[in-house]
This record gives sequence, structure tokens and C-alpha cells, in this order.
Amino acid sequence: MTDENIRQIAFYGKGGIGKSTTSQNTIAALAEMGERIMIVGCDPKADSTRLMLHSKAQTTILHLAAERGAVEDLELEEVLLKGYRDVKCVESGGPEPGVGCAGRGIITAINFLEENGAYEDLDFVSYDVLGDVVCGGFAMPIREGKAQEIYIVTSGEMMAMYAANNIARGILKYAHSGGVRLGGLICNSRKVDREIELIETLADRLNTQMIHFVPRDNIVQHAELRRMTVNEYAPDSVQAQEYATLARKIKDNKNLTIPTPISMDELEDLLVEFGLLGGDEEYEKAIKQDLATTGA
Repeated sequence: MTDENIRQIAFYGKGGIGKSTTSQNTIAALAEMGERIMIVGCDPKADSTRLMLHSKAQTTILHLAAERGAVEDLELEEVLLKGYRDVKCVESGGPEPGVGCAGRGIITAINFLEENGAYEDLDFVSYDVLGDVVCGGFAMPIREGKAQEIYIVTSGEMMAMYAANNIARGILKYAHSGGVRLGGLICNSRKVDREIELIETLADRLNTQMIHFVPRDNIVQHAELRRMTVNEYAPDSVQAQEYATLARKIKDNKNLTIPTPISMDELEDLLVEFGLLGGDEEYEKAIKQDLATTGA
């Protein structure tokens, strides 16, 4: 079973938004503060622990279970590795494309970890979850009452905001039955015009906060090429301090809310208000069709 004192957080966000990079850099900073942490990667790409382990990809629970025939045939030390600052690293993995539900794999992995004592002696468990797939599978950590505190990585780009609103809708669905709460939006900057103001406004509409604005800096890419977090690669850099600030804000965060997702019309109005829609009728029409299709 899981210790009730462990803070179980999850990072959700649109694919390509920098969710895994943001989460690993934040976790590295938390570990530097002396927090005992386990990362459970729930993204089929299995890239949630790469920077912590300095490796291409960790062997996943599902992959090894498929090789052995059953998850019961695995040993904990085969799938749980220690990375930077002794952060425990696990990847749940996912099914072959087009076969099975990733959510089933996630809950299988979490149950295996719980049954084998992986949740002992921890302050935080961090789940890294693909957030632009709104099927029930990727809601599994929320639905099963595992992840209790959600942070949505977004930006001022339209589809990232659309995904954030969708994720808020998923949190709301399980907020009363499972107790899950939204801890805030993390703006991973894409240098969109008025980006801070835009995400603060979106956060307000969603009944949450922009917990931190992470500026864009090429040092993140330099660190990633070496399969390292910024905190380890350039500990004295301004960007490392940004992640340390975000980690501190999460550690001290008491502002956990039930989100109030907005309608498509409200989201479009917000984008118009900030000048991201409007002025080009053909472009606006195409974007609206894209949003409508994605939200179907």
C-alpha cells in the first residue's frame, strides 16, 4: 500500500510541450532539496526518466513482463533504477501501437510497484503522463486515486492551451470521487506575445494559478543532448534557478483546487482577446475546424 503522507503529483501536458523535460528538471531540483522521490513514467515513449538516468530509454515494466510472460515474474530491481540524487526511476511502458490500452499498462505497473514495496521511504511520487490523449487510459492515475495533485505544462500556443483545458475537464470528472486537485499551470515558454498574461488569464478562468513561468533557454537543449537535467549540467545557470524556484513553489503549494474548465467558445474568445485568433479569416476558420475535429 501507499503511505498516505507521500505527495503523489502528476505532470500532464500536450505532446511536444516539454512536459518530460520540465518534470525531470523540477524533480532534480526537489531531490537537491533533500526530498526522496520516485518517478513513474506513464508515457508510452518511456522518456520520463532519460535525463535522470543519462540513458536513451529505460526498460519498461510492460516490455519486460511481455518477455517473461507475466508481471509477477519480474523483480523490482530489474525495473526500478536509481538516477540523479538517488531518484527512483520506473517506466510503465505501453502496448504495441494499435493493440491494447496504455491505461491498463499504467495501472498494472503501479500495482506491481505497490505490491513490491517501491512506495516505501518516499516524500514524493511523480507521474509523467501524456496529456493530449483524453481517452480513459491516460486518466488512469487520476481515476484510480493515485495522482492527487496535478500540474499541467502548457504554453501560450493555442493547442497547448486547448490540451490544458481538456486535462482540467478530466480532473474535474474525478475531483469529487477521487479527491484529485489541480495544483497549477506551468508555462513552458514558447515566446508567444503576452504569454505570461495569457496563461495567467487562462489559469484564472480554470480556477487555478500559473505556478511558474519557465523562460525559453537553449541551455535546456544542450543539457538534453548530454542526457542530463539542467540542474546537473549547469547548476549555476539562470535556468537551473528557474527549475529550483518551480520546485520550491510545488513543495510549498497549498493552492489545490477543483478546476472550472471553459467551453470551446470561451477558449476561442480568449484567443481572440489576445490577438491569437482574428484578422485572417481563412486562418481562423482552419484553426476552428482543427479545434472542433480534435475535440470531437
